[in-house]
Formats: sequence, structure tokens, C-alpha cells
Amino acid sequence: MAKTGDLSSLRKEYLQSGIVREDLKSSPVEQFSLWFSQAMDAEIIEPTAMSLATSDDSIGIRTVLLKYFDENGFVFFTNYESKKSKQIQKNPQAAVLFPWLALERQVKIIGKVEKISNLESFKYFSSRPKDSQIGAWASEQSSRISSRSVLIEQFASMKKKFSKGEIPLPEFWGGYRIVPQSIEFWQGRANRLHDRFIYERQENEWTISRLSP
Repeated sequence: MAKTGDLSSLRKEYLQSGIVREDLKSSPVEQFSLWFSQAMDAEIIEPTAMSLATSDDSIGIRTVLLKYFDENGFVFFTNYESKKSKQIQKNPQAAVLFPWLALERQVKIIGKVEKISNLESFKYFSSRPKDSQIGAWASEQSSRISSRSVLIEQFASMKKKFSKGEIPLPEFWGGYRIVPQSIEFWQGRANRLHDRFIYERQENEWTISRLSP
């Protein structure tokens, strides 16, 4: 048994699968779509969860949920006054990681970040459950609060305010699109000789390279 704090004896061999160049899709988005479908089929917990790293003078990382993706990029939603948003405003670059550990896989995406249109944000906001819409109004994300009761009171106040009719899209809330410059697919293999393939954007085309583990 490992000593407290000493994890050096914890080891696991990755034996589920592998990647060969010939099987990869020409588009990284198509490859991501394939792997995402397999993650869904495997019923892993929160397959849309991705670790999002942003930076300005400091570095931040947190888990957000992917809401949709296509050839244009990968979209998530947040408060535009949050810490992550302020970092994005200063440095519109980000990295995300999908840790699909049950499949011994990871996907890493690096790219520039841009706001999506208000129309796109409104379309998604309108699809959310009403209490989730109210939650967006109630929380001043990343601000310090004295207790949870403050948050609950603010939620109750917003729920009363919007008790009738449609709930409007907050001007401080919406989506960001990560436009990928590189996408890496990682598959665990035996003896730590993992398979890693990276797609890199060269103008309007993608190049594919194998990386050493």
C-alpha cells in the first residue's frame, strides 16, 4: 500500500486500443466527432466536460461544458464578467483538454477564442431550463460572496423578477468559440509508449504528425 502522499507505486497499463495513421480522418473535427460518439456510447461521466486554460498576467484553469462544435470551432458559455472572460479579453488564446480516462484517451485543443453572435447565444440561452436561465442572472461569477445564502437570496429575487413572460438574455452572458490551431489525440498504450497524433492548421489545410510519447 502506498504511503500517504507517495503515489509512486500506483501504476496502470493502458491496453484498450491504439491509433494508426491510416485510420485517422482527414479533418480533426471529424476525428473528434468519432471519438466523442464513442465516449457517449461508453456512457462515461460528463463526456462534454473539458478543462479550459486561459491566461493574462496569471494562469487560470477550470472545467466547462462543451455545448456544440463544428468545423468553425468548439463552443462553451459563461459570464462575460468572469475571471476566465477577463483573461480571454486580454489574451484571446486558450487550451482545452478532454480527459476521457475510461477510454484511456485525451484530446487537447489549442486555438484563438472569439465571442459568438448574440443570436447564437440567445438561441442556446432560450433552450436552457428556466431555473438555469435565472441562475445566469443571479450569479456574478467569480465575485466574492460572504455565504451561500447571499446567492440563494439573489436567485429568489431574480425568480420573482422574471416570474412572468420570457427571461431575456443577460448582456453579460453568452458563448465563446475556440477556433482550433492544433488538435492532439492521445491514446494510452502499454509500457508508456502512447500513441499521439497532432493536427496543425496550415492556412486552410490540416497537417497530421505523430508525436513521441
